[in-house]
Amino acid sequence: MSRRRRLRPEELDLWNKVAGTAERLTRDQKTLAPQHPVAKAPAPVRPVDPPATAPRIEPFRLGDKLGGKASRNAGAHDLLAPIHERLHGAPLRMDKKTHGKMKKGKLSPEARIDLHGMTVDRAHRALTAFLLRAATNENRLVLVITGKGRVRDEDGPIPVRHGVLRHQMPHWLSQPPLSHLVLQVTPAHAVHGGTGAYYIYLRRNR
Repeated sequence: MSRRRRLRPEELDLWNKVAGTAERLTRDQKTLAPQHPVAKAPAPVRPVDPPATAPRIEPFRLGDKLGGKASRNAGAHDLLAPIHERLHGAPLRMDKKTHGKMKKGKLSPEARIDLHGMTVDRAHRALTAFLLRAATNENRLVLVITGKGRVRDEDGPIPVRHGVLRHQMPHWLSQPPLSHLVLQVTPAHAVHGGTGAYYIYLRRNR
């Protein structure tokens, strides 16, 4: 065991000088060693399942086949009733007796036009010019031949309408400038072509 060494006078004097400059700390002034928060281990990251790839939606237009494959008759489908049903349900606007004679083929058309073989745009223009000219000539009964149309099922449950001109004619007649000229539209009698031909009875010029 080592012997404790005694301070020499000059060392003791130096110690007393240093001790005299020190200040006593109170309890409030005591600081504790900073405590660093213990870092928590990060929560395990749950892998996110990749989103399911949405199926590609093929563009579809009215008239296309199911599955997005365009039909060769695309645009031919519609929800309108056949023309004979629409004409049958149309209100009677002309004289009943004259209408009866017209339906029986007892009235002779004063002019006629055949739209066979024309495109839709050309047929529309030709029909418009024909009716305007007939009205100018004060004709009352004219005959319009559109050709026969039929409805049949083709590669699917949706009916495909043929005879586009025949089907479009009522729409053309219901719009200006023809709407104010036409008084009545009736399917033609067999003597004047029957199915695929129509009587158009024009209003009287005033």
